[in-house]
Amino acid sequence: MSNRKAVDNGNQQQAQSNTQTWVTWVALTTAAVAVLTAFTTLFMGKYSSRTMLYQAQESDQWAFYQAKSIKSHTYELEKQQLELTLASLKGRISKDLDAKYRKVINEYAGNIARYDSEKKEIKEKAEGHARDRQTSQLKSGQFSYGLIFMQIALMLSSIAVITKKKPLWYFGIAVAALGCVFFINGMYLLF
Repeated sequence: MSNRKAVDNGNQQQAQSNTQTWVTWVALTTAAVAVLTAFTTLFMGKYSSRTMLYQAQESDQWAFYQAKSIKSHTYELEKQQLELTLASLKGRISKDLDAKYRKVINEYAGNIARYDSEKKEIKEKAEGHARDRQTSQLKSGQFSYGLIFMQIALMLSSIAVITKKKPLWYFGIAVAALGCVFFINGMYLLF
């Protein structure tokens, strides 16, 4: 009987040792996933903020573009009005007054050309901000998915320790790995 007790005692100690080792591994992997979750949250916030910043910058550029369009259009209308007035006064005004009309018309034409050139530059900036916004939005979305999977992995690891179910822990590791895939894709937009 004493041999049997010794064997049972040895088996029990071995089982406790195995359980303790497993709990240690669960704790270590949970800590690692928690750190990755923190980084994922940080990057998600970073790219969410960038998305809003680029959206504001894009909107500002389009408002600036609109202002330039209005000014250009105003000069175009004034130029056309002066051209019509000059045409209706043809032959009835002095050469000096004709030259003044033409000078103002040419100045307006120069302003129109300048505004058109500025609008092109503004449009390029706005479109650049739109591309940056879209990239940041995509990255933020990938980090969001990564965060969700990592939080689920943390929950599964906790439940695995409470219920002492190793398959649940393995499943949690797989879910965390999926979260890491989204994290990496958030960094590099591989797919």
